Amino acid sequence: MELQENKNGSTEAEKEMQSRKKALLAQMEKLAEHDICLAFSGGVDSSLLLKLAVDAAAVHGTKVYAVTFQTRLHPPCDLETATRVAKEVGAIHEILYVDELEQEAIRHNPENRCYLCKHHLFGKLLEFAHAHGITQVLDGTNEDDLHVYRPGLKALREYGVISPLAACHVKKAGVKALAAEYGVSVAHRPSTPCMATRLPYGAEINYDVLDCIAEGEAWLHGLFGAEENLRLRVHGDMVRLEIAPARMMEVLEKREEITEYLKKLGFSYLTLDLEGFRSGSMDQKIKQKEETK
Repeated sequence: MELQENKNGSTEAEKEMQSRKKALLAQMEKLAEHDICLAFSGGVDSSLLLKLAVDAAAVHGTKVYAVTFQTRLHPPCDLETATRVAKEVGAIHEILYVDELEQEAIRHNPENRCYLCKHHLFGKLLEFAHAHGITQVLDGTNEDDLHVYRPGLKALREYGVISPLAACHVKKAGVKALAAEYGVSVAHRPSTPCMATRLPYGAEINYDVLDCIAEGEAWLHGLFGAEENLRLRVHGDMVRLEIAPARMMEVLEKREEITEYLKKLGFSYLTLDLEGFRSGSMDQKIKQKEETK
């Protein structure tokens, strides 16, 4: 009986996923009747959308512009990956060079930093779209993003950015499954959010520190695998390593090697976070404040 229930549950989940996939394909087909401008990071969400958009545009003879922001707040590997994926799917790839820290408000890393940043970036993206006669601007926000602290979503709504994944209720797990189904090469790539998320709110954003964090994380990925979710969160001269609990013993086994490397980058103290990797851990106090309201 239990097996039957599990089977039925699995069947229901599969039906739901197929329904969401059908809705997503229908929306992309409709959007592709006209040229599309997609905010393209090279992550799994925007890469899946790009693949579907290019396939649909081929039917209508329209264009898809994959626009990547090259900023100091994102690791260099993002641009390299985005360039490769855009070429794989046959999209027109454009790069916009932006320095978010030109805005003093963003440099101070306030709690609404993500809103300020998205407002700045997508303002540039809309300028690009309008210059090319494009009225449809898309991004890769998925259903899960709607249920966590994402102040940047307000900026997207203000600009009228279309988020097909969220609109069709496709969650992150569904995105990865569909990306694998459609042969997207980054289907299993871990997320690489803005480097400012490695610093607590209120701490001034310093490019030198962010460069050290990016170098440290890249080196750690060399130890634990490119697809391992890990973060280096910095609190003053202390760096806090987040990694899956299953890998913690391996961290301890390589303790001396890791400590030596990170200290060379300028970090005085290294700690291992016992809660393990969790996306948005710097938002914890904000979530607690929201819960007590």
